[in-house]
Parts: sequence; structure tokens; C-alpha cells
Amino acid sequence: MPRISRWSAATATVGLLCLALPALATPSMRCSKQSPAHRVALVELYTSEGCSSCPPADRWLGELAQRFSDQQLVALSLHVDYWDYIGWRDRFAQPQFTQRQRWLTQLAAASTIYTPEVFAGMKEYRGWQQPALFAARIEAINRLPAAAEIALQMQPAGDAAVDLEARFALREGAGSRATAEAIVVVYENQLRSEVRAGENRGANLQHERVVRFWSTPIALNTANGQTVWRQTLKLPADWQRGKLGLAAFVQDRQAGEVLQAMAMPACGGQQPDAAINS
Repeated sequence: MPRISRWSAATATVGLLCLALPALATPSMRCSKQSPAHRVALVELYTSEGCSSCPPADRWLGELAQRFSDQQLVALSLHVDYWDYIGWRDRFAQPQFTQRQRWLTQLAAASTIYTPEVFAGMKEYRGWQQPALFAARIEAINRLPAAAEIALQMQPAGDAAVDLEARFALREGAGSRATAEAIVVVYENQLRSEVRAGENRGANLQHERVVRFWSTPIALNTANGQTVWRQTLKLPADWQRGKLGLAAFVQDRQAGEVLQAMAMPACGGQQPDAAINS
């Protein structure tokens, strides 16, 4: 089991043959998006409201949207629970995020997890605090052709739920279908917390791209590499529908590689027949 330390610190060529995903219909109150031909970088920040070193990293993640487009990266903030014991319980923390962080660390044959920790394409990246180095890392991922295709769609399902759909397809030569799997994520922006205890006592923290829903791994069809996933998600009362976004990625769990990622904002029922271009 990797040990925990608490100090801030800061890919495979595939064929270009495109697999045609079935077109997504866009009736009223529905929005959709399809991934591009190049690979979009998945950036994961592991953070905690109980960690005094984390607020600068949280601000950094929130500013990525000003420096990069959604055609370049998908940024996600995953709050871990292992600092809750020091006096402040992070309301956004989920044990499964701690488990994923440990798993990513083990894939790299490392022994330490810490916050804030950044992964780009499932690889730890300590140069995130240096803008030029981080940009070069994202550009290197973007130069790779996508090894999978993703199509997302969402629409309101009453006042307190949304219908989600994700379609996945591996591209020709993308590797083993047996080890590829997909994850669907719902994140929320503009979240604020007044911290009353722990290392950040007295601080007013703002968070962006906070993961609120993380699906169980979605296996891809081993016969053709394609899968359709659907779920109606009930929205808790404290979620801000207009601040939500939908994201998904395909990973090779054995190789420790992200084959494709994408994200889109929630339509919120305000843009009928809206199709968000990839």
C-alpha cells in the first residue's frame, strides 16, 4: 500500500481509420458532442480542502480553461478523503478517488500519494507549476491520433434529473479490447466552501471542475470495441444544474494510458436543439 506524504510538488501510435459512431439525435432540450480526431489530454488533480498546500493547485486547475480549449484537455478535480481526519471533512471527497490515486501510483511502480498531485494522461506530472513545460506536455498528447471515439449527449429529465448517454468505439489498431474501459463523469463548477477547521481554517475556497459523479468502469464490447451507456442521474438538491458538465474518457487499464477524453457543459434546457461542435 503506498504511503501518504503531504507536500505539494508539482504515451502508442494507432491507425487513423475512423469508426463511424451512430449519429446522436438532438431533439429539443438536448445537447451533444463528439470527440475530435486527435487525442485530448486528461488532467486529474488530486486535492483536498483539508490540505493547506492545495488551494493554489485548485486555482491553477480553475484557470486552465483560460489557457486551453476543450479540444486540448479535460481537467478534473478529484477530492480525496485521507485528510478528513485532521479536523475538516471535505464534502466533495469520495473514497473512490483515493483508490484511483493509489492505483495510478501503483501503475507507475511508485509508493507515495500526496496532495496536490497531478496526472496527465494517467502519468504523474510534477511540472504542472511551470506553464511552458505543462503546455508542452499537453501538446505532446494532442499530437497523438485518438485511439478511441466518444459521443456524449445529455438532456433534462424533469426538475431534478438528467438523462445521460455516452457512446464509445475503439479505433483500428487501438490495442486490446479486453483491457479498454470507459468512465463517465459529471463535474460542477463555481463551488465555494467556508472552511471552519483544519489547516485551511478561515479560508473561503473556490473550486472548479469538481467531480460529483464517477461511473463504474464501462467495459467495451470485445467483439467490435463499441459500447453504448445510458443512465438517468438524479441531481441532489445542492447541485447547481447550470454549473454542471459532462465528461468521459477511455483508458487502457493495463497499459495505463488514456485513449481519448472529452467534456461538454450542461445545456440546462436553455439552448433547445443545441449541438456543441467537436
